[in-house]
Amino acid sequence: MDMQGILARQKAAHLRDGAPSAEERINRIDRCITLLIENRRAIEDALNQDFGSRSREATAFTDVAGSIGPLKHAKAHLRKWMRPEKRKTTPAILGLFGAKAEVRYQPKGVVGVISPWNFPVNLTFAPLAGILAAGNRAMIKPSEFTPATSELMKTMFGSAFSEEEIAVVTGGPEVGEAFSRLPFDHIIFTGATSIARHVMRAAAENLVPLTLELGGKSPVILGKSADLDTAAARIMNGKTLNAGQICLAPDYVLAPHDKMGGFVEAARASVRHMFPTIKDNPDYTSIVAQRHYERIMGYVEDAKAKGARVVELKPEGEDLTQQEHRKIAPTLILDPTDDMKVMQEEIFGPVLPVKSYRSVDEAIAYVNGKDRPLGLYYFGNDEAEREKVLSSTTPGGVTVNDVIMHVAQEELPFGGIGPAGMGSYHGVDGFREFSHRKAVFSQIRKDIGPLKALRPPYGPAIRKYLDSQLKA
Repeated sequence: MDMQGILARQKAAHLRDGAPSAEERINRIDRCITLLIENRRAIEDALNQDFGSRSREATAFTDVAGSIGPLKHAKAHLRKWMRPEKRKTTPAILGLFGAKAEVRYQPKGVVGVISPWNFPVNLTFAPLAGILAAGNRAMIKPSEFTPATSELMKTMFGSAFSEEEIAVVTGGPEVGEAFSRLPFDHIIFTGATSIARHVMRAAAENLVPLTLELGGKSPVILGKSADLDTAAARIMNGKTLNAGQICLAPDYVLAPHDKMGGFVEAARASVRHMFPTIKDNPDYTSIVAQRHYERIMGYVEDAKAKGARVVELKPEGEDLTQQEHRKIAPTLILDPTDDMKVMQEEIFGPVLPVKSYRSVDEAIAYVNGKDRPLGLYYFGNDEAEREKVLSSTTPGGVTVNDVIMHVAQEELPFGGIGPAGMGSYHGVDGFREFSHRKAVFSQIRKDIGPLKALRPPYGPAIRKYLDSQLKA
């Protein structure tokens, strides 16, 4: 596939047509919304096929409705976002004489989108809300782990967009590598931190600016004042949605030492309520591929071998060893130690380590001893404790008294820091991320004395000005 040719045509079209009007941007967003609505069933079918078993309702909620929301939000607000932003002049007196300072938001041009397999539709269309609102064109490289969905998206976009507007490129790792080396005007990559290092290195060759949406081990700090039943229900829902294959899934829980037993029982009750059975339950999603299944099961075996107490939450006690699909029951690993793989790597599956702490300072120190995570979750009603957790930790974002939900807030920037990513998008922050913020200063027309004094030959006027400036 001639990726370079497609990029060249998109860049040429951008130069030829200039920045699209608000109406053109809205038209492109509308076409995306229509694609999602008309292909809902096909998307559910493709993801069910790719995963082996994936909840239709979960797909409709996360990948379809979860993509339409950001697109509608961008459509409703983009006219306001596009307006130039007035700024004050320096020194302020220039403004009184008619000088002007402003920021203009200009499309960057062509944005490369590298989307992952866990929510392949949402993590393609949600970035497009900001990309299209900002007036850009896009080339998309979806994941080879979800081939049916990737081919479906290629067909969908091909039916509604010219290749000059949006093009989809499918293929394996070698295609992905070549894609990340292209001289885009911006790249957004969503995926693993290990792959992000390669993408960033490749992008560096052309100095392409990047948005990296990664992951890491997002902790839950269960405060002493937390309602255990509600907290467990929300945590286990976040851990079992898409079988924990979410960059923001709660990765491990830090629980007060005297609440461990209560949390385990509350987690057991919440799983029993959500999933009376697991094996043939269409609500419970499979692990996407055999190598991921073996990796997650390897974490459990490693933890067992190193002395952790492992609690499988299987209400019916089903035997999941002989099954067509790769389902793993929700599994708690109690009092894990740091030498266990499950505490060293992002889990990305329905396995939840639960570690006890004596003081909230101990919990905070544990979180801060690791890489900065994409998300952090605090449960509790103690305002002072909550503020201490919020001010003392540096995750990408936080949800208080729930998990994952800050990603659903279109008015909040979504992104990581350090190994969890860089840059952020969603809402106006996405529009700005995919725009060039062009500074424009318009000088006053009349060449007044103070301006002339800044030019040679230098005399008493500039010396007086410098004396006034060079003071503490």
